[in-house]
Amino acid sequence: MHYQLSTLPNGLRVITEEMPSLRSVAIGCWVDTGTRDEAANEAGASHFLEHLLFKGSEKLSARQIAETFDSIGAQSNAFTTKDHTCYWARLVDTEIPTSLDVLGEMLQRPAFREKEIDSERSVVIEEINMNEDDPSDTAFEEFTSTVFGGHSLERPVLGTRESIKAMTPDDIAGYWSRRYGAVSTVVAAAGSINHEEFVEMVADRFGAWEVVDTGHDSATIEPRTTTSIITRDTEQANLVYGGIGLDRSDERRWAFDILNHVLGGGMSSRLFNEIREERGLAYAVSSFRLAYADTGAWGVYVGTTPGKAGTALSLIDTELERIVKDGITTEELDRARGAMQGSLALVLEDPNSRMVRLGRDELTGAPHFSVDERLAKILAVELDDIQTVAEQLFTNDRVLAAVGPFKEGELTW
Repeated sequence: MHYQLSTLPNGLRVITEEMPSLRSVAIGCWVDTGTRDEAANEAGASHFLEHLLFKGSEKLSARQIAETFDSIGAQSNAFTTKDHTCYWARLVDTEIPTSLDVLGEMLQRPAFREKEIDSERSVVIEEINMNEDDPSDTAFEEFTSTVFGGHSLERPVLGTRESIKAMTPDDIAGYWSRRYGAVSTVVAAAGSINHEEFVEMVADRFGAWEVVDTGHDSATIEPRTTTSIITRDTEQANLVYGGIGLDRSDERRWAFDILNHVLGGGMSSRLFNEIREERGLAYAVSSFRLAYADTGAWGVYVGTTPGKAGTALSLIDTELERIVKDGITTEELDRARGAMQGSLALVLEDPNSRMVRLGRDELTGAPHFSVDERLAKILAVELDDIQTVAEQLFTNDRVLAAVGPFKEGELTW
């Protein structure tokens, strides 16, 4: 990865990577704010604000924003996470100035018209309803709420119906003024881009933005053993099972990523073969890692017939214990390395993926590793490294979030 980084006088960072064979470019405006930065009465403010910035600025209406992006053939959208928000566009390189005009207006001069806020409030509540109707989404939300219990990371990104209904235009404007500003923003681009020209265009549109220096409360979260059951009359039980994991910069993450692939990261993984292929207990089973600046989590998801949930959980426990005791094999290590190498190469051929990596890493302070550096990190992992991280994480307390036709205390294994 050959990237270039510049910082404007007001502290806004601009980072780019040129991909000469392309005619398109992916641009992302990354803001250092998310669910973890909200007060209890602001739950969902980051995501609500993401919606509202598309509803108009001082100069542009919501329709004008949409029509401008459509008129240049751009794809545009945004997303909010626990610790950041990103507004992005993918477009042909000749239309970079137009896209920056619109993004600059949206981020720096949102109008917060009361009519638009009330309209979008209903949209966000419908999004909450949609997520709650999906039992797998509900299980994942309950898992993160439980594993990060006591910290703002426990809150759902969407907020709650009550918090969204109670949020006033002044609340939204106040949150924006505290969390959005030059120092807390990174503008990233990858594709057909000239760094110097792009920096000049960004400076023209963002150079007068006020300095708002933000930060995050650090999370100190102790492992816990908890079972949380949400009773639903569903045909399938949705289970998310895991515990506290590694933060985003932990050097053990390279070993854990290989371990995660072996455990439940693909069709050749242990859990996929044991739970789905050998026993036919589930259609979907996988493992995952969540990582933030100061903490993280690991987990396994499985969807199965309610009467077989205990069996599935016992099999997961058995596999975790086997890895702690015996580690993984050389063949599994080689296969996981090969899968991760291939996946990395495919992802980095896409300008949007490169833009995301650039923007997220710069915003969070993560190193900007080249492809070769990432591959070297993967290849440097040994069998002992993997068993060590398994011993450190898989022997701690675990959390289970279950959604299905269970009563409290009924799910045992």
